[in-house]
Order: sequence, then structure tokens, then C-alpha cells
Amino acid sequence: MEKKLNTFEDRKKSFEKKFAHDEELKFKVDARKNKYIAQWVSKILGYNAEKEKLYVKSVIKADFQEAGDEDVFRKVKVDLKDHNISDDEIRKKMNELNEKAISDFS
Repeated sequence: MEKKLNTFEDRKKSFEKKFAHDEELKFKVDARKNKYIAQWVSKILGYNAEKEKLYVKSVIKADFQEAGDEDVFRKVKVDLKDHNISDDEIRKKMNELNEKAISDFS
């Protein structure tokens, strides 16, 4: 019985480690994706390096408003409102940059 208990505890610890690793990786990918999105928008808005840094922080901060990407999408959409970029273009770019961020950690 002792051996079964240890095996169960080992499996439990293994699953907990994997979960923690996966959550950390997701956080890193999301942060990288948000940075890429902010850099893309900064270029469109003509920001210099200093203003881009501040904008990257504002996009990352916006992502903490709710789960998912809608909070970032809304921020970017408002910031690009005078630049004739459709919702579809924004979403397509966000997906593309998400894939790039994922590949950075693969």
C-alpha cells in the first residue's frame, strides 16, 4: 500500500509541476504577444523608442483587465481609430503575433 501511495503522490506532484510550468509559459507568451502588438501599433502611430516603451507597458497593463484578448483588442482599436484599420485587420495581426510569440518559446 505504501508504494501505491508514493506513486500517487509522485504523479500528483508531477501534474502540479506541469500545470505550474504551463501557466508560466502561457504568461510569458501573452506578455511577448502584447509587446509585439504594442510595437506594431507604435510603428503605425509613429512613436519614438521612448514613447513605444511606455505604450508597450500600457498594452500589457490593459491585458490585466479581463481574461482573454478582448481588453487588448479594445485598447488597440481605440488607439488606431484614426488610421483606417479594420477590426479584422487588428484581429488577424493579433493572431499572427500570438503565433510568433508561441514560436519564440518553442
